[in-house]
Amino acid sequence: MKTSLMKTLAQSALATALATGFAMTALAADLKVGLSVSLSGPNSSLGVPYAKGMQAALAYKPEVNGRKIQLIVLDDGSDPTAAGRNARKLVEEEKVDVLMGTSGVPAAIAMAQVGRDAKVPMIGLTPIQLDPAENGWVFTVAQPTQLMIDAVVERMKKDGVKTVGYIGFSDAWGDLVYNALMKAAPAAGIKVLGNERYARADASVTGQVLKLVAMRPDAVMTGGAGTPGALPFLALAERGFKGPVYGQHGLINPDFVRVVGASGQGATMPTGPVIVAEQLPAAYPTKKVAMDFRAAFQKVNNAPTSDAYSAYSFDAWLVFADAAARAKGEPGTPEFRQSLRDAIASTKEVVGTHGVYNFKPGNLYGVDERARVIVKLENGQWKLAN
Repeated sequence: MKTSLMKTLAQSALATALATGFAMTALAADLKVGLSVSLSGPNSSLGVPYAKGMQAALAYKPEVNGRKIQLIVLDDGSDPTAAGRNARKLVEEEKVDVLMGTSGVPAAIAMAQVGRDAKVPMIGLTPIQLDPAENGWVFTVAQPTQLMIDAVVERMKKDGVKTVGYIGFSDAWGDLVYNALMKAAPAAGIKVLGNERYARADASVTGQVLKLVAMRPDAVMTGGAGTPGALPFLALAERGFKGPVYGQHGLINPDFVRVVGASGQGATMPTGPVIVAEQLPAAYPTKKVAMDFRAAFQKVNNAPTSDAYSAYSFDAWLVFADAAARAKGEPGTPEFRQSLRDAIASTKEVVGTHGVYNFKPGNLYGVDERARVIVKLENGQWKLAN
């Protein structure tokens, strides 16, 4: 009788344990990532790679601590106002735990404001220029513009450039590049000539380029991004400009290469090391992760990656996953989002494709010099510069 009772109690205890386990599984809420990018409009040459890179990241790491990650993607149509609306929808209706995006600095700033006000952490994919003291919920995996332009100016000095003309977008990105150039150039003994601007939707920059060429600069620095960023290169080639033309990391994508064609031959610009992963030394800190990313992207998208943007998405996912594994509380709650924000802000040595990430409170950016290399466009291919 005693043996039978003990057996019954043991079975009951097992059933209770199993039931408790199932209940815990049911209560383990999915983590929600809200991504707003430009899948249409002039910034789609950036936004589509962002989305594809995020799909590769989801396949590479689909869960954290047993919780599956749900990815929700919205198109902002290359419109900053729409990006802000998307962010509100993702926060208020989808109840996401983190925001990610988008395909341009103005739109990213619009999203960041929503994240700040709603107290939902945001990992930006572009260089966001905001006051960290007022935007403690915002981080970005992109390289700081100054870090990248400093590398360009160092290259200009090495190339013997004494004067450089500037042409860039008439928006926040154009301002970021120009301001970084103006900060770095004087110390290198380089004088900046002109400050020509154009809109992302413009079809021609002939007038602006004529003004620059008339100033007779040794070189030209461009502050565009995506396919619209090719316009200055095309116009300078049409006018027979023979000096070097420099760009920045906003131009590293296959659509730019396709549109610029032969006019981009020899263009020099900084980028994250993932673009030339195969050309990096074996001991380079990001090489292994970069090659893992290449494999994951190929498997998910059935095509190779040759842009920088999809890799930013991948890195944002790695930063988020690392922080989510350390965050406390139930996903979907204010407590979890606060803990997730704090975890992102304490990220230490997370190796990505573009760089090694170390965040701290009061700093939007998490990378250092390991996140930049100089490349040249040679016969339609990016080559690591000496």
